[in-house]
Amino acid sequence: MVSKKPSLNVWTNPIHFLAFGFGSGTLPWIPGTWGTLAAVPIYLFMRHLPLLYYGAALLVIILVGIWICDVAEKAVGIPDYSGIVWDEIAGFLLTMLAAPAGWQWIVVGFVLFRVFDIWKPWPIRWIDQFVKGGLGVMLDDLLAAVYAWILLHLCALVF
Repeated sequence: MVSKKPSLNVWTNPIHFLAFGFGSGTLPWIPGTWGTLAAVPIYLFMRHLPLLYYGAALLVIILVGIWICDVAEKAVGIPDYSGIVWDEIAGFLLTMLAAPAGWQWIVVGFVLFRVFDIWKPWPIRWIDQFVKGGLGVMLDDLLAAVYAWILLHLCALVF
């Protein structure tokens, strides 16, 4: 749940608009889930790219995301503010890297990413607590995505 309403207007600043997941992070409940949902159309567009291009685009999304999240976090004045959901977008896109085709795998990837992002097993929780700024905002979600990616691909091998 969003801890406090930010004192900025995400609709007028393009950096904040991106950081807040095209506005999805402004929704009053479960902004991380809404941010992940905002990543689905991006994934649907990117999934047709060759793996090299998908990876390059993902790298840009991650690197730019560190800066975007840092700028937005400073503007909000609340460390790792829950409405900043660019990290969920990047995390879901990483989870879905080279994922099997089919809507069911999108659902599985979505659920796995949200579970690891919420649960925060070691060392994700440690990173969430001790790595600050835009890097900290992004890094815990990216590690959750790595866990989800591994499990998604293991499921794909079995099923």
